[in-house]
Amino acid sequence: MINSTIISYFTLAAYVDSGLLRYLFFMMLLSLYLLIVCANVLLIVVICMNRSLHEPMYVFLCSLFVNELYGSTGLFPLLLVQILSDVHTVSLPLCFLQIFCLYSYACVEFFNLAVMSYDRYLAICCPLQYNTRMTHRKIIALITVTWIYASVVCLIPLAMIVPLQLCGNIINKVYCDNYYIVKLSCSDTTVNNIYGLAATSFIILSPVSLIFFSYLRILKVCFSGSKQTRQKAVSTCTPHLLSLLNFSFGAFFEIMQSRFNMDKVPSLLRIILSLYWLTCQPLFNPLMYGLNMSRIRIICKNLFFA
Repeated sequence: MINSTIISYFTLAAYVDSGLLRYLFFMMLLSLYLLIVCANVLLIVVICMNRSLHEPMYVFLCSLFVNELYGSTGLFPLLLVQILSDVHTVSLPLCFLQIFCLYSYACVEFFNLAVMSYDRYLAICCPLQYNTRMTHRKIIALITVTWIYASVVCLIPLAMIVPLQLCGNIINKVYCDNYYIVKLSCSDTTVNNIYGLAATSFIILSPVSLIFFSYLRILKVCFSGSKQTRQKAVSTCTPHLLSLLNFSFGAFFEIMQSRFNMDKVPSLLRIILSLYWLTCQPLFNPLMYGLNMSRIRIICKNLFFA
């Protein structure tokens, strides 16, 4: 019979003793976190304080920037503490809280990007009906459903791992991960694995299908439309597509690491790839949208250089 123990904390085993370099890593990550916070807060304030930006596209952008702040705060504070610590442990409740924050962040990100693609589809393919089809009530409903759905989907796997009997407490990552905790279990985890696979597939395939449909219709209109229509589509869709590709790239490597044996990959590279989707996306989005969308760029320029 396999022995199980009552686990009160987990050890994050991916951290290595870097000596004095830990202070350099700490300063680098702290600077990155502060930059992410400042960039996202700035754009949230700009959108909220300017009535000219109270349009569906910018409201969805505001939701996206709030999610970047949420996901970053779920990662960086604990990461910074662990870098300076000699004992890389995290309590059970804090570990579960981080899992919920990071998983719900990823879910909201995917569905928010899908909603934004639907908004662009209506704006480009149905311009005369846009205001009647994308009402304020519908905007609030889409954002609310996105956040509530993400919370429910991510609470279920947490509820499923609570009763599991664990035979270890070592997580070979720099942050808590639900799948790694499931692998520590002595209990039958068939239901956990099935739900995890089904939820991951649905979270990815549902928004990707909506995005694919939206851009298929947008491309059809672009090929048959005027030059002005094509320019409008390119200017509004390029940041969205780049954001989607950037996040998908990071999420793909994170799923690969969780589901397959990556021991042959250098540990430092594994750490960088596991952090990519949680660090680059929150910085990439405000910079990409801030620089590419002329109305936001002009307002920010007037704010700082007026």
